[in-house]
Amino acid sequence: MRFGIIGTGAVGRTLADKLVTLGHEVAMGSRTKDNSAATAWADQAGPHGRSGTFAEAAAFGEILVNATAGTVSLKALRAAGAEHLAGKILIDVSNPLVFSPEGEASLDPVNTDSVAEQIQREFPDARVVKALNTLSAPVMVDPARVPGEHNLFVAGNDAEAKAEVAALLEQFGWPSGAVLDLGDVKGARGMEMLMPFWLRMMGHFGSTDFNYAFRSAG
Repeated sequence: MRFGIIGTGAVGRTLADKLVTLGHEVAMGSRTKDNSAATAWADQAGPHGRSGTFAEAAAFGEILVNATAGTVSLKALRAAGAEHLAGKILIDVSNPLVFSPEGEASLDPVNTDSVAEQIQREFPDARVVKALNTLSAPVMVDPARVPGEHNLFVAGNDAEAKAEVAALLEQFGWPSGAVLDLGDVKGARGMEMLMPFWLRMMGHFGSTDFNYAFRSAG
């Protein structure tokens, strides 16, 4: 399958590496065609990897991944082009983190909105699925880094799109029972609001190799 990764940061590169390892073709998109991070990744990825602009990556991918910072995601996806998003699953991995001068984390938007909802409103023909934003990039693609059973989440309006994303997560090593469906795209609000808490937990553990595990009495 062909994937378009929108964003060249550590999360985007980690996901791109995993997808290529699984045999998928990946185009990594950035604002400019000569972005050094994207071209360096494509050079080492082999024949299944390529780089280009946001629009080129979005046009290439059958499934798209928004791996940009949540505060600039809409701008990046506008550059990718609505026509290249229409009808496609768009996995939104972003978090809209904002840091104070003292380093304290908050979110914008928060509480009554989310990045995933903003994306779905602006690109109504995209099949937005919020996923993978509540844990570190290495654990995203290698859940065994954290011992035992633990969870991640999906939210979105399209049930078939969420099922396809869950199937992809199984390829990453996540058992089907580990992926919890939080309902429509409004579920992304709670997922994004976990991130400031996650940062505090990272400070507590001194590591990013941890995750949430939920158990039901039922």
